[in-house]
Amino acid sequence: MERNIFEDDHRQFREVVREFISREVAPHHDAWEKASIVPRELFAAAAKHGVLGFNVPEEFGGGGVRDFRFNTVVAEELAVARASGPGFTLHNDVIAPYLLVLADDEQKARWLPAFAAGEDIWAIGMTEPGTGSDLKGIRTSAVRDGDDWLVSGAKTFISNGINADRVIVVARTDPSPDAGSKAFSLLVVERGMDGFSRGRNLDKIGMKAQDTAELYFDNVRVPSANLLGEENKAFYHLMRNLPEERMSIAVSAVAAARSVFDETLEYAKSRTAFGQPIGTFQNSRFVLAELDTELDIAQVYVDRCLAALTEGKLTAVEAAKAKWWTTELQQRTVNSCLQLHGGYGYMTEYPVGRAFTDARIQTIYGGTTEIMKEIVGRNLGI
Repeated sequence: MERNIFEDDHRQFREVVREFISREVAPHHDAWEKASIVPRELFAAAAKHGVLGFNVPEEFGGGGVRDFRFNTVVAEELAVARASGPGFTLHNDVIAPYLLVLADDEQKARWLPAFAAGEDIWAIGMTEPGTGSDLKGIRTSAVRDGDDWLVSGAKTFISNGINADRVIVVARTDPSPDAGSKAFSLLVVERGMDGFSRGRNLDKIGMKAQDTAELYFDNVRVPSANLLGEENKAFYHLMRNLPEERMSIAVSAVAAARSVFDETLEYAKSRTAFGQPIGTFQNSRFVLAELDTELDIAQVYVDRCLAALTEGKLTAVEAAKAKWWTTELQQRTVNSCLQLHGGYGYMTEYPVGRAFTDARIQTIYGGTTEIMKEIVGRNLGI
């Protein structure tokens, strides 16, 4: 189906991204999955080819392009290649907006050049062992000590957590019981700070090449110059940036689902049973017809949301709708496609098997399906 969301610049950029992934990522991804981490040098290579840091201003070494459609191209090409390891979308789609919008001039000069060059790897620490989706339940604390903050607590499920040089940590800076959503601030904790340590590189069922860590903070002294944004305004900053993060997930969901569908369609045409291709059986045809239709419809809605985001008009509710619907569709797609592969779908040598396990996180991170429905439901006044 033709998509008119992109212009010539985006199409040319797609060729660059696709070529980079085919040369620098795809041949090594299996090894990275076994190692449960990608090499740090990959980020610098991506930046050199314009795949990373393109939305950072030119004065700081970036490409100077603030257009989420370029982010979309990277997310889609990684999804199609089943390259779940590189944390490029975390850098481009999640971290960059915090730095570009919230960092002051001194912080931008200090952080953005290495960020744009892929020399510094970043992560964001929101989730804690006991909080999950309940951001207001965050217990990591930051207490004033002169001109510094003393940060104590723990985070878990942190993407890029092992590789990260800097982590944007959500911490409780106002301990008063009535502070509510105004109790939190964003503080940048850096590699090498005393008291900052990493736990396990967590063993996940999917996205094996993406390092995902536990992080610990034991009275980590963080200078006040590392306060990102306004004090006690973290919840506001998070709510402002989460719609863009959720669109990134929705984009990846549709691209990954379409890719596994296309592979399954070809498999259904060539794999025979009872003397005929399995795709010619009515049940198989109906399953494939339903998925093809739903994927087209999902793509139309995602592209409409991308157009709104490009114009600065995307709402949190629209992003929530896109996130939960597309990720649930991705689950149905990979599940049905694996079933059509029969026993071969259960084998890791077939791409559909990895697609099945990689996809499972999509309805959880960035806000669970249940939280997304809550956002949509509240907007209905019920």
